[in-house]
Amino acid sequence: MIKSSVDPKWLPLYEALASEVRLKMIELLAEQPMNNKDLAARLGLSAAIVSMHVKKLQQAGIITSNMIRLEGGTHKVNSLAVDGIEISLPQRQGQSRAFHEVSVPVGHYTQFDVHPTCGLATTEKLIGQLDDPRYFLHPERMHANILWLGKGFVEYKVPNYLLPSQRVSELELALEIGSEAPGVNRNWPSDIRFYVNGVDLGYWTSPGDSGEGRGAYSPDWWRDEINQYGFLKVIRVGPDGTYIDGERMSDTTIEDLPLERNQWTLRFAVEEDAVHVGGMTLYGAGFGNYNQDVIFRVYYEG
Repeated sequence: MIKSSVDPKWLPLYEALASEVRLKMIELLAEQPMNNKDLAARLGLSAAIVSMHVKKLQQAGIITSNMIRLEGGTHKVNSLAVDGIEISLPQRQGQSRAFHEVSVPVGHYTQFDVHPTCGLATTEKLIGQLDDPRYFLHPERMHANILWLGKGFVEYKVPNYLLPSQRVSELELALEIGSEAPGVNRNWPSDIRFYVNGVDLGYWTSPGDSGEGRGAYSPDWWRDEINQYGFLKVIRVGPDGTYIDGERMSDTTIEDLPLERNQWTLRFAVEEDAVHVGGMTLYGAGFGNYNQDVIFRVYYEG
């Protein structure tokens, strides 16, 4: 489930839906996974036109494409990546909930353990050399807008602005994230695990690492054959569990988190004992398809 709003960052999603052809493609893929050739035949369109529409739906996170073995050959097959899209409209005055929000640049990590392939960059240049974890300590890393690692973790500290009289009701985390393949590869699954204040929220399996087309905000100098865009994931921790894009990720509730602190700790990890050790890429403002850093929001009462 994709949960969206009227925020302009969702325009790529709405643009992907603003086409009768793409809506028909979604209907066809709801029946069964299909390759571009089969879609072209069903729609009566050329392969080039179908490829363009498929790319739009992929970038919006609506469909995914994977290489599979079929009838003695390898075929690229498209399938739906989500089971629904929910749009939250602005609430009337008086219905909005109180919250504190912090936008965390991806280079502002306070602890890390990274293994190649790895690297980081600003919107102007690479920081240091590729695949050398030592550059994650470079002073310029504070200005990084993208980072990637083959396995390991990065950890961030966020100030806790709650007053003693205020009680947390829900946490929300929004970030653009994906796998990290050598080069790019849409079929490169990776189990990415999320922690808040040291408590495991669960994991999400990223299906791949870009692979088709450039990120909407990738700088002109950024090479085509490396990380281009990820998936915008929204994680919510509430009184009844933890959800990612509206789907239950774990039984961890807001009551399970140690909250009596002056800071929040966020950790994103690809652990070496995971089933899919496919690395991780974090996209900040100036990279990927969503021009934002890591957004951390704390809803409260009182």
